[in-house]
Amino acid sequence: MHKICVIGGSRYFGRRLVLDFRDAGADVTVVNRGSVPAPPGVRHLVTDRAALARLLRDASFDVVVDQVCYTPVHAAAAVAAFRDRTRRYVLTSTIEVYAGLDAAAPLPETAADPLRHPVRPDLPWARPGYLDAHYAEGKRQAEAVFAATAPFEVAVVRAGHVLGGDDFTGRLRHYTDRIRHEQPVLVRPRNHPSSFIHHAEIARFLRWAAESGFTGPVNACSHGEFDVTELCARIGARAGREPVFGTGESPFAFDRYYGMANDRAESLGFSFSRTGDWLPGVIGEALEAT
Repeated sequence: MHKICVIGGSRYFGRRLVLDFRDAGADVTVVNRGSVPAPPGVRHLVTDRAALARLLRDASFDVVVDQVCYTPVHAAAAVAAFRDRTRRYVLTSTIEVYAGLDAAAPLPETAADPLRHPVRPDLPWARPGYLDAHYAEGKRQAEAVFAATAPFEVAVVRAGHVLGGDDFTGRLRHYTDRIRHEQPVLVRPRNHPSSFIHHAEIARFLRWAAESGFTGPVNACSHGEFDVTELCARIGARAGREPVFGTGESPFAFDRYYGMANDRAESLGFSFSRTGDWLPGVIGEALEAT
């Protein structure tokens, strides 16, 4: 039985991951701030990163999966806390590390090299609002700290935009609400596609990554890109409303091509679904929730 530590894991695909590990027979410890009770059958440690090493004491784990590492400061604390406590670390990262890059084809992992990215722990990461405004940069620097300093194996999972009926970010609901109420959806003069993944699939992927032996960044996204107008057309068809568009910004209205290549993950043995197969179900869940 594997001993697994999940940092975060209180909601959305993180909680599903915890349940997947538990149901597979793993010995699971969840570490978070205690805002939500852990599921039955798992150990729950309530702490923050500053006190993590002290709370862990002599605990050790086969694998750690970190769902809530957002800054180089978070990453440095994790490296210190787990230095002699694990052999493998899976960092949940994001497609947003590629934000701002110009591309005409799906971006491979080499497009963002953690070992070449500068690290600035002195930036005001703890200031209210700063992290939200610099989410992508915080993730880039967190990746860089692990790549340069971790004494254990590190796999970095760059997840596509995660969609699911219980999405707490409100991005999908932004579109379902506006289309349902026949309000204009703001899009750019020219819209570009991006990569997505179902919330259950990213949980399954993270468990697979924890049980694998590869290291370094790996992209995780379903096959098939969508742009915002295609997404809205699907929502409109399900809701029985014709989308109305205006010019401006909205969560999935991208100003440049924003797709990821998933070839590396598939070459390592993971098989992805197709976005078009699961998107109707997710849209239906989102519409029912609103």
